[in-house]
Amino acid sequence: MVIVGDDPASRVYVNNKKKACAECGIYSEEYALPEETTQEELLSLIDTLNKKSDISGILVQLPVPKHIDETTIINAIDPKKDVDAFHPINVGKIMVGNFDFVPCTPAGVMELIKESGIEISGKECVVVGRSNIVGKPQAMLLLHQNGTVTICHSRTKDLKEHTKKADILVVAVGIPNFVTGDMIKEGAVVIDVGINRLENKKLCGDVEFESAEKVAGAITPVPGGVGPMTIAMLMKNTVKAAELNKTHK
Repeated sequence: MVIVGDDPASRVYVNNKKKACAECGIYSEEYALPEETTQEELLSLIDTLNKKSDISGILVQLPVPKHIDETTIINAIDPKKDVDAFHPINVGKIMVGNFDFVPCTPAGVMELIKESGIEISGKECVVVGRSNIVGKPQAMLLLHQNGTVTICHSRTKDLKEHTKKADILVVAVGIPNFVTGDMIKEGAVVIDVGINRLENKKLCGDVEFESAEKVAGAITPVPGGVGPMTIAMLMKNTVKAAELNKTHK
C-alpha cells in the first residue's frame, strides 16, 4: 500500500486495509510518502514493487497530490499485481468478461447481491454514476449476469423516470441523499455506494435512507454496507494475485 501526502480520509482507508490484511494473515507493507514526493520518485517505487517477488498486489491510494498524474501511476502498476483493477488491461478484460480482477467496490456489490439470493438475470438494473472505478465496471458486471442495464449520470434527463423502473438500483454519484424514496420502485433492491460527511460530521450515503427504506425491498446502510465489502474484495483480489504470480507458498 502506497499513500502520498496526509489526506485524512485516505489515511483511514489505508489503516482499514492494513487491519484487514492482518486479520486475514496477509503480509502487507505500507509506504507513506510525503506530499512533495515527485512523480518520478513514485514511479521508481512502483517499479521496485513490480519486481518484488514477495509482493503479490500493489495499491496506490487515490487521490494522489495534484502534481502527480493519476493515469500515469495506474498504468505503471503491473496488471498482474493491480489488485484495485484500475489498469487499462484489467478494465478491458472486464468489458469482454474474461477478467482476473474486478474493482473492489463493484465486486462487493455483486457479492452482496449474490449472498442475498437476489436474481439478476432478466431484471431491470439501473446504475446512477459513470465513474471508471464504480459506475462503468458495475454496469458491465450486471450485464454479464444477464441484467438489462441502464447507466444514468449528471446529464440524464428525467432521472426519476429511469430509477423508478429499476428492480436493482446502484447509486454511486458522491452527492449526499441524492436519491430519495419517491424515485424508487416498490420492492426494489437499493445499493448505496456513496459515503459523504455532512456539516454536522455525520456520515450518509447517496440515497436518503429513511424515505428509501420505506419503499425498498432491500437496502444497504451507510456506513456498514458496501464499505466493508470493498475491503473484503481487496483481500480476495490479493489472494487471486498471489495465485497468478505464484508468490504464495
